[in-house]
Amino acid sequence: MQLISGNKKLDLTHPQVMGILNVTPDSFSDGGRFQVIDAAVEQAEIMVKQGASIIDIGGESTRPGAEPVGLEQELSRTIPVIEKISQNLDVWISIDTSKAAVMREAVAAGANLINDVCALQQEGALAAAAAANVPVCLMHMQGAPRSMQTAPSYQDVVTDIMAFFEQRIAACTYAGISSGQIILDPGFGFGKSLDHNYQLLQRLSEFKALDFPLLTGLSRKSMFGDWLGRSVDQRLAASLAGALLCAQQGAKIIRVHDVEQTSDVLKVLQKTIESE
Repeated sequence: MQLISGNKKLDLTHPQVMGILNVTPDSFSDGGRFQVIDAAVEQAEIMVKQGASIIDIGGESTRPGAEPVGLEQELSRTIPVIEKISQNLDVWISIDTSKAAVMREAVAAGANLINDVCALQQEGALAAAAAANVPVCLMHMQGAPRSMQTAPSYQDVVTDIMAFFEQRIAACTYAGISSGQIILDPGFGFGKSLDHNYQLLQRLSEFKALDFPLLTGLSRKSMFGDWLGRSVDQRLAASLAGALLCAQQGAKIIRVHDVEQTSDVLKVLQKTIESE
């Protein structure tokens, strides 16, 4: 199993680490830290050395209650960083956006993957992703960032998300996106209660029935903070436990802030599997 983007190939026979690089002032964990281009590129270099195969660059916070960001502002935050990283590092670059124009500009600047929390449902996004001819990650979110944590409700959280994925996969393939270019993200923390998140984690392996690579992002999330009473900077152990549980159940891309520690966890898992 592998992803292909231009002349780049990503081996998914074992889990890969996606390092989070938010070039925003208000992301819940690292907002404001990497708004300066040189600081962002330096952080990308560090994450690559620590084991990241993909750098996920986002210019608009999707934390609960986040306000939307204008197109020009998102472009000004992300495109220069993508250009410089693509010129200086041999790593996959992911653009974390829901805007069609940002998708087009990001891929032109060197992005290899589109990571969309809205699953290409915004105006023009499907057509832009199809034209870009790069892999796309479709994430499930109930509601929108500003309101998604207001009493989320499901008949069955896993089967409801699977039904959503089936609909979005059909829309993508109809638009001309190859099924081999699609990644799925169940969207931990996006329109899910504490119980929903843990049900999703417990049953994650059920998504293998769809036969698409799975991306998971649990890093430092409130599902750990609320349960354990830990602040954002105290959630490393829980995040590593979540990463391991996801990888054991078939997740192929693990999206994290703490790249080095997560890479170590996955290396131990892989060595254990190979020693069977």
